[in-house]
Amino acid sequence: MRISEKPDRDSRAPVNSERPGSPGALSGPASRKLPVPPRERKPALAALALLLVLGGALATTLLVMRSGDRVSAIQITQQIGAGQPIVPEAMEEVQIADTGIGYVSWNHRQEVAATFARVTLLPGTLLTEQMVSRASEQLRPGKVVLGLALKPGQMPQSLQRGDQVQVLYVPGSGHGASAEGKVLAPSALVQSVGGGDGDGGGSGQVSIVVDATVSPTIATYASSGEIALGQLPGAG
Repeated sequence: MRISEKPDRDSRAPVNSERPGSPGALSGPASRKLPVPPRERKPALAALALLLVLGGALATTLLVMRSGDRVSAIQITQQIGAGQPIVPEAMEEVQIADTGIGYVSWNHRQEVAATFARVTLLPGTLLTEQMVSRASEQLRPGKVVLGLALKPGQMPQSLQRGDQVQVLYVPGSGHGASAEGKVLAPSALVQSVGGGDGDGGGSGQVSIVVDATVSPTIATYASSGEIALGQLPGAG
């Protein structure tokens, strides 16, 4: 009698009996990938970044718009010493960017012409209210504007209106070698030089502001040619 053995169907069946494409089936490299956690969203950081971008764009726009705004201001064209009047010919109109600084407008030039410089104003200075004063410290009562006619060598060639000078007594040769010079006024304001335009020159004509107590002595020595002026750099 032949005994035939039936093949074991279970031993020949594939380990994974699920067909490809069926739910739960894994195939290829996908079956070996690790699970990726979902990305966490941070809406607060995104909103902050958006605000920063918008703020930067707005600031840039305002700067560009502000740079195009121009205002009219007063610029000084001549040196004006502290205490001297600000004359109309020493002012000119300029157009500058509106930076928020309180420059005096060109529309107020007539009012400025009735004021005095509080500090020494150099050419090119843009005028502000802090630079002017209604009253002059140099031309107050007790001061005298004294005109001098000096010879070459008795005053610096670079002297100009608004400078501060020292008034010196320089004895002439007729006084002998024992005579010594002295300071008549330690500091005096130059009111005008030459023709009065403040440009200097070699004419020897100069007007200074001195105390009334020393003006007679200075005038006496000046008439005999025994006066010299020494410039005080940085004063004023």
